[in-house]
Amino acid sequence: MKKLLTGNEAIARGAYEAGCLVAAAYPGTPSTEILENISSYDEIYSEWSTNEKVALEVGSGASIAGARSLVAMKHVGLNVAADPLFTIAYEGVNGGLIVVTADEPGMHSSQNEQDNRLFAPHAKVAMVEPSDSQECKDFVKHAFEISETYDTPVLFKVTTRVCHSKGVVELGERIDVGIREYEKNPRKYIMVPANSKAKHIEMETDRIPKLREYSNNSPLNRIEWNDKKIGIITSGASYLHAKEVFGDTVSYLKVGFSWPLPDKLFKEFADGVDKLYVIEENEPYMEQFIKAMGIKCIGKEIFSVCGEINPQIIRQAILGEKIEEGHKLELEVPSRPPALCAGCPHRGIFYALSKHKNKVIVTSDIGCYTLGSAPPLGVGDTVICMGAGITAGIGFDKVNQMAEREKKVFGFVGDSTFFHSGMTGLVNAVYNKSNMVVVILDNRITAMTGHQENPGTGKNISGMEAPQIDIEGLVKAIGVKESNIRVIDPYNMEENTNAIKDALEATEPFVIITKQPCALIKDVQKRRANLYSQVNQEKCRKCKTCLRIGCPAISMKDNVVSIDTAMCNGCTVCLQVCPFNAIESFGEEVI
Repeated sequence: MKKLLTGNEAIARGAYEAGCLVAAAYPGTPSTEILENISSYDEIYSEWSTNEKVALEVGSGASIAGARSLVAMKHVGLNVAADPLFTIAYEGVNGGLIVVTADEPGMHSSQNEQDNRLFAPHAKVAMVEPSDSQECKDFVKHAFEISETYDTPVLFKVTTRVCHSKGVVELGERIDVGIREYEKNPRKYIMVPANSKAKHIEMETDRIPKLREYSNNSPLNRIEWNDKKIGIITSGASYLHAKEVFGDTVSYLKVGFSWPLPDKLFKEFADGVDKLYVIEENEPYMEQFIKAMGIKCIGKEIFSVCGEINPQIIRQAILGEKIEEGHKLELEVPSRPPALCAGCPHRGIFYALSKHKNKVIVTSDIGCYTLGSAPPLGVGDTVICMGAGITAGIGFDKVNQMAEREKKVFGFVGDSTFFHSGMTGLVNAVYNKSNMVVVILDNRITAMTGHQENPGTGKNISGMEAPQIDIEGLVKAIGVKESNIRVIDPYNMEENTNAIKDALEATEPFVIITKQPCALIKDVQKRRANLYSQVNQEKCRKCKTCLRIGCPAISMKDNVVSIDTAMCNGCTVCLQVCPFNAIESFGEEVI
């Protein structure tokens, strides 16, 4: 049976067919759909973990217990999970363990463009790289076998194009491999120095030489001999781009098992061609290895380390062809930068805080609320990584005190991000007596990655009822005084204003929790479908105050302010900020 699948769907199918029993992840584009699809297979226990480190530790525990396990994350998630990865590499596995890293050349929705292939030689774990959906499914099976044969976690490296492109996949049946026996083995699984020293030597003298030999004979690495004037060494999506440009007019060495790299295969291929190119996205990972072997090749001299590679870039770099310009439209399409959605519950608190821009520093975080830094709200000074909305704020606050600056620090974090890595930051703020304000934006979902459940939603990955973690209770337990906590409705501008006023006057750690669900949650959309606001043109004075909240449903054309009722969900923030009561609310919630 054949089916059209994305790479992420194919990875999930591969896990199912390979007898995977445990899967864990934290959502993050472009990896999110892997666990969403795995959760549809009843044979596999799957979970949204609170962060990537937790996910990998869950997966490693399941692996040691004897079950084939898969863990998935976007590329920056592997930074969070690096701590357990490096130690698990020493320990090895019992049941096979796959760690999917979904890299994002081009940074379509990420804060950096790191090349996670470099994690494999750094952690000294085996690595595979599929190029299309069929390989995504097949390579999962190979990866589990490699993991168990060579006692190693396997890094499964994909990219946005591989994750989200669709291809025809030949489906197979599930292999029930069962659960391996677990035998207590402190020397293997307890990484105190005496044991880890021995495991490191074992890794270097036994496992890695065997993996290197496998790499040179692996079916995942293959030579395609055609015309030998030009040879191309490539991997991942770059292989498909090269094939699109050259077809069968050049020879290829396609690398699918990419750590350890196949040194003998590289030499055999290089000796067989007149001119050698290395085509790979981002870092010169293979190129540096090949050149270190004394093999002449052309790579980053003509290809950038920045962004994605595509067929046009290859044509220009190797064939000297100009990049074709895309089809041009005669009309001018207006720029549409990302913005908070119409009715977004984050807008009210950002607008209220924007009134105090000259008094505050705002350290923001990764999520929808990052968009609060965009015009016209302009509330945001830093965005670094998940959790740093709080912790960077602590550092900023301490330096402000040293420099005797008057500005108050507000650190923003979402509900899912608070569970991910914000809790420890808040503990640090309380413990080290930071005089900052932490704003936890609880929109009852993991919104930016596509509405995944989290510990605060009351549901698990399968939509089943789960314990609902109380954010306010956590904040109190961490040590924030009850008098320094405000739980507000962010659609209520008076509550926003009063909470910020109290926060500005606080001299101890202060927390504001906004509670209102994401406007795009389906049940919320149904409930608020009949609500909308309209501008009373007789009262409107064209002051443009309503435009300053940055709602995409509000526009001004030909000096007339109007509200798109198809977009509006009646949050009433615009109504509350209008100084002339020119905006009126209509409709009732559907109960």
